[in-house]
Amino acid sequence: MAQENNNGQPSNLKQLLKVRRDKLAELQENGKDPYQITKYDVTHHSTEIKDNFDTMEGQIVSIAGRIMLKRVMGKASFCNVQDRDGNIQVYVARDSLGEEPFDEYKAFKRMDIGDIVGIKGEVFRTKMGEISIHATEVTLLTKSLQILPEKFHGMTNTDLRYRQRYVDLIMNQESKETFIKRSKIIKEIRNFLDAKDFMEVETPMLVHNAGGAAARPFETHYNSLDEDVKLRISLELYLKRLIVGGLERVYEIGRVFRNEGVDTRHNPEFTLMELYQAYTDYYGMMDLTEEMFKYLAEKVVGSSKFTYNGIEIDFSKPFERITMNDCIKKYTGIDFDEVKTDEEAKALAKEHHVEFEERHGKGDIINLFFEEFCEKNLIQPTFVMDHPIAISPLTKKKPEDPEKVERFELFINTWEMCNAYSELNDPIDQRERFAAQEEAFASGDDEAEHTDEDFLNALEIGMPPTGGIGYGIDRLVMLLTDSQAIRDVLLFPTLKSDSSNIKSKYTK
Repeated sequence: MAQENNNGQPSNLKQLLKVRRDKLAELQENGKDPYQITKYDVTHHSTEIKDNFDTMEGQIVSIAGRIMLKRVMGKASFCNVQDRDGNIQVYVARDSLGEEPFDEYKAFKRMDIGDIVGIKGEVFRTKMGEISIHATEVTLLTKSLQILPEKFHGMTNTDLRYRQRYVDLIMNQESKETFIKRSKIIKEIRNFLDAKDFMEVETPMLVHNAGGAAARPFETHYNSLDEDVKLRISLELYLKRLIVGGLERVYEIGRVFRNEGVDTRHNPEFTLMELYQAYTDYYGMMDLTEEMFKYLAEKVVGSSKFTYNGIEIDFSKPFERITMNDCIKKYTGIDFDEVKTDEEAKALAKEHHVEFEERHGKGDIINLFFEEFCEKNLIQPTFVMDHPIAISPLTKKKPEDPEKVERFELFINTWEMCNAYSELNDPIDQRERFAAQEEAFASGDDEAEHTDEDFLNALEIGMPPTGGIGYGIDRLVMLLTDSQAIRDVLLFPTLKSDSSNIKSKYTK
């Protein structure tokens, strides 16, 4: 038996790869080049056959998929074929094949694990009770020239799983199911919002002013216009323009790009959904969010209660609502409503070893306290409300407390899941907020907003009272699929380029 390396690969790999290429050359010389086949008529998939065996027994079917297991036993053999939905056993007997069974059976015996085949035959159950297909035709559709990882070990190299997701999807059913569930989550989001009369739209990715969030953008140059442009960091400002235009309820699901670090919850490009609804406020956004999250859990997970990393998350109860200052008071005993000056706030930060920059004022320090002492305690769904105005440049002030704004963030499992406002629609106030952001940028805050004159012009045309919200789709998928890292829910996550040979990385 050939020795294997730590990725389940045989040590005599070069020899085995040569054998596969020799087999392909032989097929091509004999006019049986599998790459010349352009189509194969698939009538059924594996799971469909298994689920409906009682009515399909004896029926002739055609399936197509990848050989994952093969046992050759004289005049009769078995193989396992994996298709889109799962896998099914195929019984291949020499005397049941084609007009020239000896040639056809010989061709089957020379097929390899990883080859893609078309199978036509009769549905039956073996003496061992396994639902199978008794093949009458086996057609080689694609010759695999690489060696898949050994099935028992699977593909355990995490970095390799991300770099070669196509192999990961073949070898790891759990990974495949995660991405099927991701697609279902996005589909159900659309179903939920469409039923509430929201309109899905698309807005630009290349922009002159990357606003709507506190983040550093990626920059590029548009040769045709000889202008520098940025990749969007948010969907907000263009969607609000559509509210000005009278569309009233809009949403977009799309990629945004932030020039920041990579960790288990952050990727430089990620999927964001933002929605805006005219004539409502942040309370309306809370109600919508709570309803949608419960709907998604029931549709995707099958229950409003589920576990993440062994901890039960309960969507069946009303989500807790607490102000940011009350949350800080709950976990530290400090009441920032009683703190009147920036100097007092800085003194408290020093006392509690909360790091800050000299340019930070009371509002920034409140946010730093929240991040340091509160987030780690927010496991069950919690709406944290009424943020400082200093960290919310696009949000309406609370009429009764102008130091705060009508904003909330939803936290689940210590993660920020969404961010919502009663949107600022006062163009004069918005211009002043942009001016304050420009000052912050000049003072060293490279994530500060910049003045957007066209957006201000839109506000001067007039935007109705509006509620808006942004959801991190990737974190939502992580939560509902019990995935531990954002890379596990991104088909092709951002990775540092690998200059080594792909083949050697995969096969050594």
